[in-house]
Amino acid sequence: MGVDGSHEAKTTYREAMREALRQALRSDERVFLMGEDVGRYGGCFGVSLGLLEEFGPERVRDTPLSESAFVGAGIGAALAGMRPVVEIMTVNFSLLALDQILNNAATLLHMSGGQLPVPLVIRMTTGAGRQLAAQHSHSLEGWYAHIPGIRVLAPATLEDARHMLAPALADPDPVLIFEHGSLYNVSGELLEPTAPVDLEHAAIRRPGTDISLITYGGSLPKALAAADELAAEGISAEVIDLRTLRPLDAEAITASVARTHRAVVIDEAWRTGSLAAEVSARIAEESFYELDAPVERVCSAEVPMPYARRLEEAALPQPADIVAAAHRAVN
Repeated sequence: MGVDGSHEAKTTYREAMREALRQALRSDERVFLMGEDVGRYGGCFGVSLGLLEEFGPERVRDTPLSESAFVGAGIGAALAGMRPVVEIMTVNFSLLALDQILNNAATLLHMSGGQLPVPLVIRMTTGAGRQLAAQHSHSLEGWYAHIPGIRVLAPATLEDARHMLAPALADPDPVLIFEHGSLYNVSGELLEPTAPVDLEHAAIRRPGTDISLITYGGSLPKALAAADELAAEGISAEVIDLRTLRPLDAEAITASVARTHRAVVIDEAWRTGSLAAEVSARIAEESFYELDAPVERVCSAEVPMPYARRLEEAALPQPADIVAAAHRAVN
C-alpha cells in the first residue's frame, strides 16, 4: 500500500490499457469497443485480449477493414447516446478516417449550436522503434493537436494508461488517445490513485533546476534516461510530460522555463511543423526574457522511417541526442 493509502500492483502498459477498457465496459452499458481485430484476435497489440469472451460480440465488435466506415459508425453511435471506444490499428491508418475526425467528430457540436456532442474515444498506436518501416512508424499526434474541437492525449506512464480512459469517456467532446508502441511491454508497479486522472495539466516527472526537458508519450523514458545521465554530470534536468497535447498546458511549460531558464523539446515527429515547433513558439512568445539560451529541439530525422534497426535508431531521438542538446543549452 502506498503512503497515501493507495495500492500498488505489478503490471505492464498493455495490461493497464486492457484493465481500463474492462472497467469501462463493466461500469457503463453504453460503452463498447470496435475496430479491426479487437475481438477474436485480441487486438493487433494484444490490448483487448480476452474482452470478447468476457463481454460478447455486441460489446467487442470486429469491424471491416475500412477506417472511414467504422470511425463514422462510432460517431453515429456517440450521437445516438452510446459511448464508443474505436481502435485504429496504427496512426497511419487514421489518415483514412481523417475526414470523419476533422469534418464530423470535431465540428458537429459547433455546427449544431451545441445540440450534437460527440462523446467518442478513438485509440491508436503511434510511433517508431519496432522496425515497422516507413508506413507504420509515424508520429502524427501533432497533426491532430492542430484540430479544434477534440482532445488529444498521450499516456506515457502505467498510471495514465490505466486511468486516462475513464475521464476521456466522460468528456462530451471527441478524445484521441495515442499509445506509443514501444511502451506496451513496459512493466512496473501501478499506483492506484485516489482521485481521477487530470486531463488538463502536464506532469513534472522529475524536478530540476538547470534545464527543462519537455516531451510526451514514447519519448518520456528517453528524456528520463537523459536526465539521469545529466545528473551524473552535475546538471539538474526537470522532465515535463505534456500528457495532453490539445489543449496544451502552456502554464506548465512557462513555469518550468521560469525555474530553469533553458529548454529542450523532445518530439519523435519530424521537426518541420511539429508539436515541438508549437511548444518552442509558445516559449518564445511567453517566456522569451526567462531564457538564458535558445530553445533546443530533438526530433526525428526528416526521412521516411528506415526498416533497418541501426538506421531506425539513428533516425529517432535518443538519450544521447537529448544530452547533447542540453549541453549546448547549458554551455
